[in-house]
Amino acid sequence: MTSPSGPNSINPAEESSSYIPADHDLEFLQREELRPLRIGMELLKPELIQREEGVQSTIVVFGSARLHEPQVAQVALREAEEEATRAPSDPTILQKVAIARRQLALSKYYDVAREFSRLVSSTCQIDGRCDYVIVTGGGPGIMEAANRGAADVGAKSIGLNITLPHEQHPNPYIAPKLSFQFHYFAIRKMHFLIRAKALVAFPGGFGTLDELFETLTLLQTGKTKHVLVVLVGKDFWERLIDWQWLVENGLIAQQDLQLFHYAETAQEAWDLIAHHNGVASS
Repeated sequence: MTSPSGPNSINPAEESSSYIPADHDLEFLQREELRPLRIGMELLKPELIQREEGVQSTIVVFGSARLHEPQVAQVALREAEEEATRAPSDPTILQKVAIARRQLALSKYYDVAREFSRLVSSTCQIDGRCDYVIVTGGGPGIMEAANRGAADVGAKSIGLNITLPHEQHPNPYIAPKLSFQFHYFAIRKMHFLIRAKALVAFPGGFGTLDELFETLTLLQTGKTKHVLVVLVGKDFWERLIDWQWLVENGLIAQQDLQLFHYAETAQEAWDLIAHHNGVASS
C-alpha cells in the first residue's frame, strides 16, 4: 500500500467518517443503537440548564394552542360572519361561524392564563428567588399567554417544545435560556413534572387532556404526591368529563375526585396552590 506524499496530498484515513471523534459524529449519534444515549442526554441537558438558571420549582400550565386573545378571536369571528353573508347556506361556513363564536367565548381564558402567570411570577421571582416558575409546552394560545404573563413582569418562564411533523416554533415570551426542544415525548413529560408543584389546566384538546390524565394517574397511583391539579373553568370541564359517572360505574373512587380542584379566576387558582404549598399568595 502506497502512502500519500506531497504537501497538498489528502490522507484517506483522515477523510473517513470513522476518524471523526464519536461526540462530533452527528450521523453516528443518530444510529438506532445510540437511542439510550440520546434519551439520557435529552433528559440531562434541560436539567443542567435549569439548575444553572436557579429554577427551584415550577407550575405547569396547559391549555389549547388554538385559543387566542379576545381581540384576535373577535377578528376571526367577524371574518367568518362576513364569509357567511356571501354563502349563507353553506354548512361548512356556518359551522365555522359557530366555532368562531365559541372560540371568542373561550378566549377569556387567554387573559386568565396571562394574569395567573403574571401574579405567580411577580410573587415568587423576587429577591433572587426562582420558585414556581411557569412552564408550558412552548407553543401558541394558552401556552403563549402563560409565558407572556411572566414576561410582563420581567420574570423567567420555561417552554418545552417538541419536534412535530408540522413544524412548531417557540412563542416569543419564553426566557431564551429556558427554551427547550425535545424529540422524545416521554422525556418532555418527565421535565414537566420533575419540579412541578402544581398543574393548571385550561380548556384544551388532546394534548391538554393527555397531560392532565397522565398527572391524575400518577397522583392516583402514588407515583407523584405533591402536585396540585387545578382545572380552570368548571362549566367547561364538567361538560367535557362526567366525573361522577365514572364514580357511579365503579371506574374511579369517590375520593379520586379530590385529586383536582376548580378555579375560575387567576387569583383563585393561585390561592389554591399557595395554600396547598404553605406560601403567601400575595
